Amino acid sequence: MNTPSATYTFTAIRLHWLIFLLIFAAFALGLYMEDLPLSPDKLILFNYHKWMGITVLLLAVLRLMWRLTHRPPELPGAMVGWERFAAHAMHYLLYALIFAVPLSGWLMSSAKGFQTVWFGVLPLPDLVGKDKELGKQLAELHEFVNYTMLALVVVHVAAALKHHFIVKDDILTRMVPFLRKKD
Repeated sequence: MNTPSATYTFTAIRLHWLIFLLIFAAFALGLYMEDLPLSPDKLILFNYHKWMGITVLLLAVLRLMWRLTHRPPELPGAMVGWERFAAHAMHYLLYALIFAVPLSGWLMSSAKGFQTVWFGVLPLPDLVGKDKELGKQLAELHEFVNYTMLALVVVHVAAALKHHFIVKDDILTRMVPFLRKKD
């Protein structure tokens, strides 16, 4: 394992923001298409949504492998114990949800009898058999983990902004290096 630096690696930063953008787009698309009447356009949007979810899942695997082999920067020494615990817990929860959201969607799609075909080319195996009741339960789970992730992302962003504007430490600039003050 590498020693920590003052900032995240180029790869970690790019994966972080790419995963964020895909999650944001998939969440927004999910909200938009939720109440649309069934139509060919809605089915196309569902496919886009699923493609983004599977892409997030694959990128999350890469991000986790990178994280396990490249230590993140140390937290500032001035952070008190509960803040350190909260920061680590937040990261673990976000990682768990980055996996749980697309997996719950894939499971739901399988249970509802709609195979996921990544980018319309690569058919992915159904994770469970077709089961209408299970599909409903997985839809509720998928919605719950999505809104849980939204709440945690809001807290995560608020904490980063607090550290940047109030505490004035380097927490945010480690992931957004262009904000770093030039000496």
